[in-house]
Amino acid sequence: MADSNPQAFENTAIEDTQKWLLEAVVGLNLCPFAKAVVVKDMVRYRVCASAEPADVLAMLREELQHLAEADPDTLDTTLLIAPKALPDFLDFNDFLADCDDVLMDLALDGVLQVADFHPLYQFGGTEADDIENFTNRTPYPTLHLLREASIDKAVEAYPDASLIFERNMAVLNKLGRVGWTNLGIASRLHN
Repeated sequence: MADSNPQAFENTAIEDTQKWLLEAVVGLNLCPFAKAVVVKDMVRYRVCASAEPADVLAMLREELQHLAEADPDTLDTTLLIAPKALPDFLDFNDFLADCDDVLMDLALDGVLQVADFHPLYQFGGTEADDIENFTNRTPYPTLHLLREASIDKAVEAYPDASLIFERNMAVLNKLGRVGWTNLGIASRLHN
């Protein structure tokens, strides 16, 4: 993704992420809790244009504070998109410990949490191309900031939350790699 125009760069990252959210997460119902916050426009999209992990952490700090202070009736979650940072999944995975440190430093552990998504996401014990990895694959490295209270409410409304992963595997196995590719939300890391 060219970034000679910073605003165009940010807009493209947000549009690609919104397409993923609408077509994969909501469209395939990979997260049954996501549709309500998307429909109510309660998702904040932020882009860190830097390739430096320290800059992503600084922005994470700002966004965690912003989300913690925001009215939960108007802002439920934030997607922090880092198109240039941490293209290697193992580096990204190691970086998550730093994200947890920021959460703890802000005394927001138990209030907010950070979920992780990456274009090359790979669960332990899987092969890189195994379809189950695609549940956590986004166009760019992305940190999902969410409220613990929202998770609690969602679990109350969806008592079989532990079955979501199994259902997602069935959906993705039926869809297959070709179906996923046809959604048009592949990694943008190398574009």
